[in-house]
Amino acid sequence: MSQEQDVSHPHHPDRRRFLQRAASMSAMGAALPFGLNMGTLTQASAQSAGGGYKALVCLFFNGGNDAFNMVLATDSTSWGHYLHHRRPTDGSTSIALMEPGVAPVSSASGATPERLGGVLPINHAGRSVHAGRTFALHPALSKLQQIHNAGRACVLANVGPLTRPTSKLDYASATASKPAKLFSHNDQQSTWQSFQPEGASEGWGGLMGDLLMSGNGGGRSATDAAIVQRMFTCMTPAQTSVWLAGRSVLPYQSSSTGIQSLGSGGRIYGNAGLQTAVASVMGTIPPGGSTPNDRTSLFVLDQQKLVQRALTASTLLGNALAPLGSSPWSSAGVTNPYTDPLLHYTSPVDGTQKLNGVALQLQMIARLIDTNRTASLGITRQLFMVNMGGFDTHDKQISEQADRMASLDHALNYFDTVLASMPGGDMRSQVTTFTASEFGRSFTSNGDGTDHGWGSHHIVMGGAVHGTEVYGTFPQYSSADTAGNFSSPDQIQNGVLIPTTSVDQYAYTLGKWMGVSPGDLATLLPNLGQFSSSTHDLGFMRV
Repeated sequence: MSQEQDVSHPHHPDRRRFLQRAASMSAMGAALPFGLNMGTLTQASAQSAGGGYKALVCLFFNGGNDAFNMVLATDSTSWGHYLHHRRPTDGSTSIALMEPGVAPVSSASGATPERLGGVLPINHAGRSVHAGRTFALHPALSKLQQIHNAGRACVLANVGPLTRPTSKLDYASATASKPAKLFSHNDQQSTWQSFQPEGASEGWGGLMGDLLMSGNGGGRSATDAAIVQRMFTCMTPAQTSVWLAGRSVLPYQSSSTGIQSLGSGGRIYGNAGLQTAVASVMGTIPPGGSTPNDRTSLFVLDQQKLVQRALTASTLLGNALAPLGSSPWSSAGVTNPYTDPLLHYTSPVDGTQKLNGVALQLQMIARLIDTNRTASLGITRQLFMVNMGGFDTHDKQISEQADRMASLDHALNYFDTVLASMPGGDMRSQVTTFTASEFGRSFTSNGDGTDHGWGSHHIVMGGAVHGTEVYGTFPQYSSADTAGNFSSPDQIQNGVLIPTTSVDQYAYTLGKWMGVSPGDLATLLPNLGQFSSSTHDLGFMRV
């Protein structure tokens, strides 16, 4: 593996002392619950927990989503350039979608744009930067179109990793600062999530969790509160990713249908006594049965604490997790999520019903959110992550992305509907879902697909979103000359977009809504200071 670039950033002296103190305490074994004293933790930051419960849900498109076909500029100039590069006149494969208002042709091949019908217009307020422009969504995003026009979703245009505002001249310069290892899947996934290439150990979601976790666990015992803070502040029903990793939080990984547990239903082989005995053996050092070194070894003590944490976390969640088969997350009486019609979508490619793995993950997140209420966990801030694969569309662009977009559309609408009907009341204004992907793709076609890009458009959804708008600056499109050069200031080779909004600004806006202070956001977002302070908050959240 190649050496990773060190993208460090300074910390305020008081914060640096706190983090050093926390790190040193983590080796103190049983002296403190998980090595963190609650009084010291409270000193970490005076973050605001006002406004009750809030959660961020990151929905990450693994593979690099083709944003050119997810959010489209349909004004005549933009559409002309789009067709020039995506709808060839020589009879080869078209990867251009159909114009607004074109009816889908159900008899057409699933690999053709005609089967999907025209793109779906979305409203926007006509910000001066977008004067005279019109926009639309992929034809499979009909529910998202409704949510956007109802004011609960927005588009953020042309966002990506940047170390500073970057022009085409900057990009061409060997000495200008740019993100390391552009166009590499693993490195850019990591850069989006942590501002460093592959190998990073901390993500901006987890670092926000570090700052916010002291507000969690209110009303619980000191031991329970420590578990709630460190393990339930950041959670995922999928594989763990660096975005959720902090210095203090330990992202809790469940499955998409349940939590990790010892045995099943509090029993091993149907025996509750056996489960209790095994838990005791795993979580304690048997007196007299171990060597003196076992009772003092940091390795043994750390292993003991790790098991005790896992067992306690399982108990806290498992006893209160809402069962499947109940509304609003399940169809009444359907306890098998894999057969639940609520979790299936219709593929626009062949008309078949498919299980939606993203909706399944969001179902689990809704149940985990409700557990905060039923178990009185005292959580005020949480961060979740959902992963969605299949976006590396070097070929089969039309059919592959159409299926992904239909899955996304169904999942977001499912989550919006579930949050509106939560047992504790409508939670749409308390949960914000946002999309991310390692990069966008090329404007040009490679024959039946697209290649790796940089800037991309993304979706933010929730009741706290200033919706029905396109934020950031939507790029200008152009057509390549005979040498392959694009005249647009936003496009480089193959029409790839240079981002005009940074991930730092995206993260700042979301973090500010969560209650992280501007000063702390400036500390944990390493490139933020390179952008004008007037543009740090992109304005798409109601704070």
